[in-house]
Amino acid sequence: MKSFRQAVEAGDHAAVEALLAEDVVFTSPVAFRPYPGKAITAAILRGVTRVFTDFRYVREIVGADGRDQALVFTAKVGDREINGCDFLHFDEDGLIDDFTVMVRPLSAAQALSAAMGAQFDRIAAEAAGGDRNSGG
Repeated sequence: MKSFRQAVEAGDHAAVEALLAEDVVFTSPVAFRPYPGKAITAAILRGVTRVFTDFRYVREIVGADGRDQALVFTAKVGDREINGCDFLHFDEDGLIDDFTVMVRPLSAAQALSAAMGAQFDRIAAEAAGGDRNSGG
């Protein structure tokens, strides 16, 4: 099985989704409430790939027991440079059960919020079982 980082860097949406636990909770840097569930989390992550350009992980930090991981990234949202971190927790089966994203600076977070807001109807449709394979 690919690691999460390998799957993201390869643009392998199916492998990313396969690494998510059914009860994963996704905490967005731009939404007040977390999103529970594999379908919505996978759809959000596909949406992010349509919004980010020049995405790359620049550092990986792994907890002593291997169940916590922080992946530091850079990307662009429109003309804004964004820095962020994906905080992952893996359950006893090796699946991601908690996924939190933090980003900076504020101007880039605001650009991300607007870009993801524009994607949200499509994200909701994908999560409900619509077109899941139309990455970008």
